[in-house]
Amino acid sequence: MIVIDASALAKYILGEEQWETVAQYLEQERVLTLGMALVEVLNVVRKAVHIHKLLSRDVAREKYLALKKLVENEVIEVENEVKYLEKAFNLALSTGITVYDALYIVQAMEHKTQLLTSDRGQAEVAKNLGVTAVIV
Repeated sequence: MIVIDASALAKYILGEEQWETVAQYLEQERVLTLGMALVEVLNVVRKAVHIHKLLSRDVAREKYLALKKLVENEVIEVENEVKYLEKAFNLALSTGITVYDALYIVQAMEHKTQLLTSDRGQAEVAKNLGVTAVIV
């Protein structure tokens, strides 16, 4: 089992560098994430269309459908982040990281599993808390 955060999931959906590594985890592990990860990934897709002009709206729609399929086919299990909110807020206050990042760390801690991320700062905090972080 592994927790995937939005940064790693976006890398996979957008086909960015090291997306193949993320794909291996999706194929070989039980993968958990938070509901907000889906929103965060879709916002990255929106930015690729409107800000960076890297994707067309049609391609963005394909990315949405790919993300939706991962959830519907239970490749990724989605949990409600509210159940981790208090611990994540306290972690964010004590370490200075964002509540967003803290939520994934707490999810990994609660499941006693690893965290898959592209965020080195988040990975460092996770490591300091005894959570193995795989950086892609």
